[in-house]
Amino acid sequence: MPELITIQELIDMGLPPIIIYAAPVMFSLVFIEWGLSAWRKWDLYDTKDFWASTAIGIGNIIVSSVTKISIFALVLFFYNLVPWRIPYTWWSFIACFFFLDFCRYWAHRVAHEQRIWWATHVPHHSSEEYNFSVSFRLSWVQGFKVIFFLPVALAGFHPVVFFICHQIAVLYQFWIHTEMIDKLPRPIEFFFTTPSHHRVHHAKDDHYLDKNYGSTFIIWDRMFGTFQPELNTPNYGITKPPESYNPVYLVFHEFIAIWKDLKKADGWREWAFILFASPAEQARVEKENQSQETAAAHAGSVGEE
Repeated sequence: MPELITIQELIDMGLPPIIIYAAPVMFSLVFIEWGLSAWRKWDLYDTKDFWASTAIGIGNIIVSSVTKISIFALVLFFYNLVPWRIPYTWWSFIACFFFLDFCRYWAHRVAHEQRIWWATHVPHHSSEEYNFSVSFRLSWVQGFKVIFFLPVALAGFHPVVFFICHQIAVLYQFWIHTEMIDKLPRPIEFFFTTPSHHRVHHAKDDHYLDKNYGSTFIIWDRMFGTFQPELNTPNYGITKPPESYNPVYLVFHEFIAIWKDLKKADGWREWAFILFASPAEQARVEKENQSQETAAAHAGSVGEE
C-alpha cells in the first residue's frame, strides 16, 4: 500500500498560486480591451455590468480562499483511498490535464442539463456583454463541482499535479472571453476551445443553446455531439435575464427561483423534475402549461357567451 499523504504535508509542499500570479496580466488585458473598446467605439463594455462581474469575481476569490482546505482534504481523501499511484513526473502533468479536461467537459455539460447544477453556473452566463471581465463571473458555490473531478484523484494522479493542472485549466478560460479575437487557424479551431467556440457557448440564440462545453479542448464536443461552429454574431446572456447588477442576486437568483418552484410542487416527482430536469425542458413544460391554461380560459369565456 502506498504511503498516505496528510493535508499538512500537501500544504507544506507550497502549491504555486498560478492564478494569483497571473492576476495582474489578466486585469491589464481587461483594461486594454476596455480602452480599445472605448477608443474604437466597439461598445464591448457596460460599466455596471463590468463592476458586477468584478464584484462576483472578488466574492469567488474570498469564498475559494475559505474553502480551499476543505477541497484539498476531499481530493486527498480519495487519492489516499486507492492502492495505485501514477508517477509524479513530467508526463503525468500532460495525462492529468487531458483527463481533467474530460471531467470538466462533463461537469460543464451537467451544469447546463440539470437545473440544480445550473444554479451553480448561471452567474457566469448572466451577462449580455462578452469581454474578458465576464470570465470573472464565477459562482460562489461552484466549489461543489469538485465531486466531478474526484475521478482524477481516484486515478492516482498526485494532488499537486491535480491542483496545478486545475489552475492552468481555469486560467485558460480567461482569454477565450473576448470578441476581439476572430477565428484562428483551422488546426487550432479543430482541437482547442477558442474565443469563437466559446462565444457560441455564451449565446442565447436557439441554435447555439447548450453547445461547446469544452474547457481547453473542443474535441470532446466533437466526439459527443455538442459542437456548434460560430455562424453569426451571437446574442449573449440567458433566456430569462435576471435584470439586475446586484452581485448577490446574480449569484443566487436561480436558487431563489428553484425554491419558489419547490414550494408549489406536488409530490416528490415534481421535486425531482424541478431539481434535475434541464432548464430547457422545464421551460418547454412551463410554456405548454401556460398554453393549456390560456386555451382553457379562452374556452371558458366562449362558453359564457
